[in-house]
Amino acid sequence: MKKITWILILVLTALLSACASAQPETPAEPQVLRVMTHDSFEVSEEVLAQFEGENNVTVEFLKSGDTGSAVNAAVLAAGKPLADVFYGVDNTFLSRALDEAIFEPYQSPLLDEIPDEFKLDPDFGALPVDYGDVCLNYDLAYFEDAELAPPASLDELLKPEYAGLLAVPNPAASSPGLAFLLATIGTYGQDGYLDYWQGLVDNDLSVVADWETIYYSEFSRWGGPRPIIVSYGSSPPVEIIFAEEPMDTPPTGVVTAAGSCFRQIEFVGILRGTEQRELAEKWVDFMLSLPFQEDLPLQMYVFPVRPDAELNQVFVDFLAVPDDPVILDPAEIGVMRETWLEDWREVVFP
Repeated sequence: MKKITWILILVLTALLSACASAQPETPAEPQVLRVMTHDSFEVSEEVLAQFEGENNVTVEFLKSGDTGSAVNAAVLAAGKPLADVFYGVDNTFLSRALDEAIFEPYQSPLLDEIPDEFKLDPDFGALPVDYGDVCLNYDLAYFEDAELAPPASLDELLKPEYAGLLAVPNPAASSPGLAFLLATIGTYGQDGYLDYWQGLVDNDLSVVADWETIYYSEFSRWGGPRPIIVSYGSSPPVEIIFAEEPMDTPPTGVVTAAGSCFRQIEFVGILRGTEQRELAEKWVDFMLSLPFQEDLPLQMYVFPVRPDAELNQVFVDFLAVPDDPVILDPAEIGVMRETWLEDWREVVFP
């Protein structure tokens, strides 16, 4: 009798085990990856969903102001980061991020697809993602109506026929404003850039707070008083893509002469102290992958560092590419930024 009882117990145990193993496993809860960015960051829903689905992760974005504000926040939290990854530090603030050691080195295998000219951190804490050229833009209709040729270089802005036509964003408060100031430093040198700015002031320069104000309030293209402003080489194709009524050619032009534009390069890095190192590496690889690189231009109007990424045809046709953009050593910018800005203030706001 006891033998039969033990046999029944063994059979029932085997059946219960079989039933248990036949039940589908409960999927693991998605992990959370926090990505710190500047306020201008965007990514299309379908591209983000691809990363989240492939890695069973939910990505949370911590938008932290403009580039300078975001870098400051990351520096203050160095070692005990607010997020796992930081995207958006550019070459105007790169040296501060590296000096404060906010990143953990990571040599992504996709770096092999990126030209060396974009790799400004030899220790691979900050990996290049995108670039854009800050340049002078002008309103084609204004110059046609005025029967005046648009300026072809920075020097021409000092001529009397361009008096009262230029507006720039304040470099102390605006990333493109700072980039334009750096373009003048790269072109005229530390001994000559202040004389150049004095010439602009004498020619009735207008300085406003930020890029949004300058483009949509000051620019004559949108009803403002100034037909020459600081914007981007990508602005003309963006005007076509987002026009309310279809247009065949851009309504704006770009000054692309040597030394007239500053090339901004943006980077991503794994924040030191993250507890999600493996996921953070996957996110960095994702930002360097073709799906993300090809998504960039229509999301943030910047351009992929990977030359094999395909662009929208409008960008191919109308993107303004400067002849010889200014690129300054990030370390020099880091050392001299505040001095340059203070000297600039004394000239422009005496």
